[in-house]
Amino acid sequence: MPELRKDPVTGRWVIISSGRQKRPSSFSSVPKPHEAVLCPLCPGHEDSTPPEILAYRDPDTEPNKPGWRLRVFPNKYPALVVEGNLAREPHGLYDKMNGIGAHEVIVETPDHELDMASMSEQAIRDVLWVYRERMIDLERDRRFQYIMIFKNHGEAAGASLEHSHSQLIATPIIPKKVLEEIEGSRRYYEFKERCVFCDIVRQELSDQERIVKDYDSFIAIQPFAARFPFETWVLPKTHQSSYLDMSESDYTILAHTFKDILNRLKLALDNPPFNFVLHTRPISKDHQEYYHWHFEIMPKLTKVAGFEWGSGFYINPTSPEEAASFLRELELQKVETH
Repeated sequence: MPELRKDPVTGRWVIISSGRQKRPSSFSSVPKPHEAVLCPLCPGHEDSTPPEILAYRDPDTEPNKPGWRLRVFPNKYPALVVEGNLAREPHGLYDKMNGIGAHEVIVETPDHELDMASMSEQAIRDVLWVYRERMIDLERDRRFQYIMIFKNHGEAAGASLEHSHSQLIATPIIPKKVLEEIEGSRRYYEFKERCVFCDIVRQELSDQERIVKDYDSFIAIQPFAARFPFETWVLPKTHQSSYLDMSESDYTILAHTFKDILNRLKLALDNPPFNFVLHTRPISKDHQEYYHWHFEIMPKLTKVAGFEWGSGFYINPTSPEEAASFLRELELQKVETH
């Protein structure tokens, strides 16, 4: 059973999930020789994964068989597990609880060679829509407080499999980074009676220095205090605290936004490894007035080292203004999509 443990100094919760690695020697930095292996995410290998929770598939095709265009199933090596109860308890001055949650894999395409930037806008929309479907379903579980959607693209960004996929983890506590954003947003709202993210959108539309592109309902920017080179945020231009607040048509516009941004990053940075995360309101609806959902896309171009880990500061060698200008001025060629 995984375990959640709380740091008594910082308040940060850590997942101790020993089932995801065998021993300390697993962390060896010696590169391993490349071996050709069968991809468990490809069609025909459905028996290599847990049974699917949800799939978009062709008519008259059976669950856990080929014929799908998008597939969702529990992670075979979950960070948190669904079965059980939280069993919160102290251990001296320490706090811990059982590692209860949900950990799911969203296989975005049956094509092993296709990355998200090269997928059709309709296929990307399917991915964005299935995030919504899984969030709505998991919000019914009263043990959960937060649902995090994230994607690791490339080995340097933590992707253990090449086949394009994203992940979902539902947690029984609100992650510290999200809490920091919520608390900052709340303080700003109490002082100015406005959403800080809405003010960021207005400021960026006025300055025009850090905008990558304006997409009707959404805006893509290089944040003013970007932690990483070419860090890109995608935000709705109107106030929405939850990813689920969007209209159905907005998911189509968001798919166009994602495809354009990922293609710009791919072209500008030679298909970099990257992570993206969705920060949205916790399952409770206590933060609707002042929190504002958004995606954060973070190319892995620099390494976080001793100073960053020790201080909490980040050193970004590329100004957001330069990065935005470079991405904005790229001329994207028409890319064949599948």
